[in-house]
Amino acid sequence: MSEYVIDAKNMAEKELNRTIKEQAGSYDKLIIDNPESKHNICAGLTEDVNIQINGSAGYFVGTMVNGAKIHINGNAGWFAGDNMTEGELIIEGTAGDGAGQGIYGGTVIVKGSTGSRTGEIMKGGTVIIGGNSGYMTGLLMMGGRLIILGDVTDDVGESIMRGTIYVLGDVKSLGKNAIMEKTTPEDQEELKEILTEYGFELTDMDYKNFKKIVNIQ
Repeated sequence: MSEYVIDAKNMAEKELNRTIKEQAGSYDKLIIDNPESKHNICAGLTEDVNIQINGSAGYFVGTMVNGAKIHINGNAGWFAGDNMTEGELIIEGTAGDGAGQGIYGGTVIVKGSTGSRTGEIMKGGTVIIGGNSGYMTGLLMMGGRLIILGDVTDDVGESIMRGTIYVLGDVKSLGKNAIMEKTTPEDQEELKEILTEYGFELTDMDYKNFKKIVNIQ
């Protein structure tokens, strides 16, 4: 696999993104060192390339990505993976508000906790949170699959239209238009398949204990 290392330490955000796009078509993997929480990293990237970010990213990392696989060895700011159409974004740490906002496809994974409005207006794809999620998780959700392994605070699924929210931990309250159901064996098998693929180790009882939140029909 061909690799290209970018030292982002003294780069402005526009210069960093221009360099990423210039090299993405020539290499299988780009390694970004010293990202220093810069915003908009990989914004609009359409190449099927692996990106390794060694450190934390700022706002809108991976926004409007179509095909890239981005792995962040650190934290991310607000709106990680915003409007992704295809690809993968894995964040080893935590993320701010709006993780996975508006995604059409692909997968956004935050190993730690997130802020509020996780999966807001998502239309498709999968968002997985390994920790807790803040208020109005799944706000105005239009499709896709949102999986929270920790607890969720107020107004989960506020004004949800379509899609499914799965929560393993506690749900403080549901939002308007949301109802909680028991998972089916098919749901549990689907959860086991995706979570095992991404290295989450749960027991059979954990899968049975997931709560399923959908639109009131």
